[in-house]
Amino acid sequence: MNPEWAIDVRGITKRFGRRTVVNNVALQVRRGEIYGFLGPNGSGKTTFLRMLCGLLTPDAGSGTCLGLDIRTRSAAIKERVGYLTQRFSFYEDLSLEENLDFVARLYGVPRRRAAVVRSLETLGLTARRRQLAGELSGGWKQRLALAACLIHQPELLLLDEPTAGVDPKARRDFWEELHRLAAAGITVLITTHYMDEAERCHRLAYIAYGNLLAHGPVAEVVRAAGLSTWEVSGPDLWSLAETLRRQPGVEQVVPFGSTLHVSGRDAAQLEAVAARWGEGAWTWQRIKPGLEDVFISLTETARDNWGP
Repeated sequence: MNPEWAIDVRGITKRFGRRTVVNNVALQVRRGEIYGFLGPNGSGKTTFLRMLCGLLTPDAGSGTCLGLDIRTRSAAIKERVGYLTQRFSFYEDLSLEENLDFVARLYGVPRRRAAVVRSLETLGLTARRRQLAGELSGGWKQRLALAACLIHQPELLLLDEPTAGVDPKARRDFWEELHRLAAAGITVLITTHYMDEAERCHRLAYIAYGNLLAHGPVAEVVRAAGLSTWEVSGPDLWSLAETLRRQPGVEQVVPFGSTLHVSGRDAAQLEAVAARWGEGAWTWQRIKPGLEDVFISLTETARDNWGP
């Protein structure tokens, strides 16, 4: 057991019936690190998080979370983890202060009232402490949820798409708070579909249909994908996109604003396509592939695990 790792698991597998939703996943997350967990809907991200914090038991695999065995010490792990689910799960007819007091009671937090006050102050909720939770906007609801996750001073946060449906400013504020927490030594494992958020992580992993396909720093994940990408501008891009998708070497054609991103793993074939179609009304420029290009490529080449 390496004390450097907040999460250190291998071979983690979970099946529901004949469907394997998490397949032999190994993951290591350093203490004080923000680790992004990416993947399409139904890829097994939420199931994996639930196994880490003891809400589900793996069918196979082993490892530790905060130095505790995930199979035998799940109760102790729960006491040291803050888990934020996809759905807002607080009492909407209670105030923010009352909701936090309730969560503090559940965790048996000592000096409960002081802990509630501290959580309200830390997340900038003091002025709204008597407001009903049901009256909050999406951004303020997520701030309340994070305050509740932190009230028992956990060492690890498991955040499942915490900013879905939240406006850009609220998302930015949320991420500033996450980096403040990481700087204070709290580890964060976060699932997200936003590429700008993924790029704010120290490292990330990509899972599709239960299989871990890539992991590491953003630049390493992009480089390992082996994509060659061209940006295309000009008239009638929609018709051009349909034509390009039928060309050898072209694996994906994706609109990006007023341009197309054309990508593939065979750089020579893709360059030939660019030479042929660049002679017309369109301008082709080779660019570095971005994380979104890689995300789309991995999603389209992954095999769906849904079956009878």
